[in-house]
Amino acid sequence: MSRRPVSAVFFDVDFTLIYPGPTFQGEGYAAFCERYGITVDPSRFPQAVRAASSILDAAQDHAYDADIFVCYTRRIIEEMGGSGPRLDECATEIYDEWAACQHFFLYDDVAPVLEELARRGLKIGLISNSHRCLASFQEHFQLQGLITAAVSSSEHGYMKPHPSIFEAALTLAGVDARDALMVGDSVAHDIDGARRVGMRGVLVHRSDDPMPSAGVPVIRSMSELPALIN
Repeated sequence: MSRRPVSAVFFDVDFTLIYPGPTFQGEGYAAFCERYGITVDPSRFPQAVRAASSILDAAQDHAYDADIFVCYTRRIIEEMGGSGPRLDECATEIYDEWAACQHFFLYDDVAPVLEELARRGLKIGLISNSHRCLASFQEHFQLQGLITAAVSSSEHGYMKPHPSIFEAALTLAGVDARDALMVGDSVAHDIDGARRVGMRGVLVHRSDDPMPSAGVPVIRSMSELPALIN
């Protein structure tokens, strides 16, 4: 990286450090729905997620509101063919369960990189739009002692890309935005939001799809990150 040396690296959490297991795939959604008397087609899950994504993108004021995520989940169920009077109950349970760490896995490349950055003396932070408890996240994935600052939108009140959540994390870590790097999987939420407050960015693009144009370095694996920071 050019310019001033990086002294702190902040990470998005969901789909950057962790990924959902079967509970939050098509068959998992079908199991949730069955308990509420709702029938869905698990094979429609990928396109249902794409169709529902516009709900999150339309949250213009970026204030954290659980109803936005419940509405997003409800739309996924509907796009999978689900209907019925208990749709909101089902969507709410899925939203609540998203906060439970046991449903997720840490990407294999994450822990070694966090340990390497910590050995170099870099501060490590978390900035998440999830309502997951970030203290529980660190404990569950045995990351205690590596994280200097952690801010979740549900506690802070605003979601990325709102500048205040980045500023809160920087203040908590005691670093200047010019010396900080944000690593995440979303251009709009992670990268653009961080750059607006003066941070640098690295986009994580783990899929085999063509590399997007992000205006920042793009990596497919977290293992590429330490060399970039050099």
